Amino acid sequence: MLIFFSVLLLIVGFFLYRHWSKSQARQRLLSTSLTDHQRKVIEQQVPLIRRLPSDLRAKLDGKVNLFLDQVRFFGCDGLEVTEEMELAIAAQASLLLVNSDQWYDHLTTILIYPNAFKSRQRRQDGYVVSEKEIVRTGESWDRGPVILSWSHSRKGAANDHDGQNVVLHEFAHQVDDMSGGTNGVPILSDGQSFAEWERVFLTAYDAHVNAVEHGRHTVIDPYGAVGHEEFFAVSVEVFFEQPKQLKAAVPDVYAQLSKLFRLDPVSWN
Repeated sequence: MLIFFSVLLLIVGFFLYRHWSKSQARQRLLSTSLTDHQRKVIEQQVPLIRRLPSDLRAKLDGKVNLFLDQVRFFGCDGLEVTEEMELAIAAQASLLLVNSDQWYDHLTTILIYPNAFKSRQRRQDGYVVSEKEIVRTGESWDRGPVILSWSHSRKGAANDHDGQNVVLHEFAHQVDDMSGGTNGVPILSDGQSFAEWERVFLTAYDAHVNAVEHGRHTVIDPYGAVGHEEFFAVSVEVFFEQPKQLKAAVPDVYAQLSKLFRLDPVSWN
């Protein structure tokens, strides 16, 4: 019996030490600043980052370090992944959660294609299952991986005022999926009400679908009418790139996203 408890104690001690070691490594990454070179690359590739207040810049450094330590990047169709690609994608993914306690705990892989890529889409209608090949610029799978077209990712980041950014879009899906499913309802921040989130987003989604069907201009991309999960993702794009326009057009949506991410992009210079 003594041997059994000794072995048990050793096992428990091992796992406690492993957890402590990982926690310490995580804290070191979060408290480490990026190099001047890395910051320069990020600002060149992602002009949106230049708007961040200084306190958020410090937090972003740590989140980027954590992301780069956790995620492996793979080039597809002959693409050679560069430092610029890794830093640009890591910075945008980290921006979403720069001031949040949430993190992409299950994401380990990002696949990058040179351009738009083909993907097979499977649909089931009753007993009928159909598949078709479609062309995509980005794709987000449950708990990863994230797949991106570099040409579209680069252009989306370079123009930080058009409300269209494929990296922010796909990582919005990753944030959405943290709740256990990609359905437009992420894990809410402390103090946020699910009932209020549902009321705001369902009302805004219905109005958006109606506007798109009638050919009216919308601040949120018409693609949001495809479903609740896409409406959330395109709203996130606009939240970061066109915050003033989003707040003016759909203030309740802006307010909910501001609470979710604990950010107020309207106030950034």
